[in-house]
Amino acid sequence: MSRKTSHFTLVAVAASMVITAVSAELSGANAQASEASQPIEQALVEETVPVFVAEEVVQPLPETEAAPAQEDSAPEANSLRDLISEISAPQELSRQMECLAGAIYFESRGEPLNGQLAVAQVVINRAESNVFPSDYCGVVYQRAQFSFVKNGTMPRIKRGSSAWKQAKKIARIAHEGLWESEAQDSLYFHANYVKPRWSYRKQPRATIKTHIFYR
Repeated sequence: MSRKTSHFTLVAVAASMVITAVSAELSGANAQASEASQPIEQALVEETVPVFVAEEVVQPLPETEAAPAQEDSAPEANSLRDLISEISAPQELSRQMECLAGAIYFESRGEPLNGQLAVAQVVINRAESNVFPSDYCGVVYQRAQFSFVKNGTMPRIKRGSSAWKQAKKIARIAHEGLWESEAQDSLYFHANYVKPRWSYRKQPRATIKTHIFYR
C-alpha cells in the first residue's frame, strides 16, 4: 500500500468513527426526549378524556320533615253552647289550667255559659296585665281576691261532675281564645247584690246574670 492510500484510509476511518458517535448521541437524545414526553402525553390524556358512567345517577332529595299531627282542633260553632258541646275536655290539666278551671268552677258554675267564660277572661286578663301576678295560679291565689280560696288553698273539686267537665272545656276555650268574651278587657267583677267601694272608680264592661264586670 502506498503512503497516500494509507493516509486516505486513516481519514475515512476517523470520519466513520465521528459519524457513528454523533449518530449514537442523537439516538440517545431522541430516546430521552421520547421517554420524557411519554408521561406528559399520558397525563394530558388522563386529564382531558372524559369518563362516562354507564348507569343512571340519581341524587336523593333531602327528606322533608313531616308536619306534626295536630291535636283535637276546635270545631267551628255558631254559639258558645255548640262549641262547648263539640269540643273535648282536656284529660289532664297543667297546674296553671287547673287554677283557671278551678276559678270557673267555684266562682261561676251556677252562672250561664257566657258568665263562666267571663270569669275565666278576668283571670286571663289579670295574668297578662302589669298590675297582678303573671300566671293563672298567682292570680287565683292572690290574697283577698277570690272568696273561695281559704288559707291559700282551693276546696276539693268533684272531678266526676258535669260542672267540672264543663269548667275544663271553658278554661280551654278561654285560654286558646276560641270564643270572644263579653267581659272584654275586664280586670274585676262582683256579685250584683253587693256594691264594693272600688266599683265606683271602675268602668263597667258587662252584666251577666248575677255578675258585673269592670275595667
